[in-house]
Amino acid sequence: MQINPIQNGIVIDHIQAGKGMELYHFLHLDELDCSLAILRNVNSNKMGKKDMIKIDRVLDIDLGVLGYIDPDITISIIKDGKQIKKFHPELPEQVTDVITCKNPRCITSVEQEISHIFKLTDKTNRVYRCIYCESEAKK
Repeated sequence: MQINPIQNGIVIDHIQAGKGMELYHFLHLDELDCSLAILRNVNSNKMGKKDMIKIDRVLDIDLGVLGYIDPDITISIIKDGKQIKKFHPELPEQVTDVITCKNPRCITSVEQEISHIFKLTDKTNRVYRCIYCESEAKK
């Protein structure tokens, strides 16, 4: 199998094996009309197996929210065939409309117009809580 290098775009690497498609749908990459490669179960010295997504276009998406999904992934920005930036997303202090509150008594269960907002309360254990009812988010 041969995947050509991208000239201008984004590479999302070190995705936990099997989670690549989840990221694909979460980022709405199915709506793009550019070249895109999803590599699943790629051999990795560091992880054993990993997934990887290569997008042949620079996108205006919130890559920080990827820190909630998996802060161990690596994001590389490619310009003119060269990597110009490489980083790991940090856990965001707050996520909006990424997680839905499962508490049936939460205001978000009754009022459909209210955004689901969760705040990071325990960075070590990656715990997020609903700002309205304090329910812990379930992954």
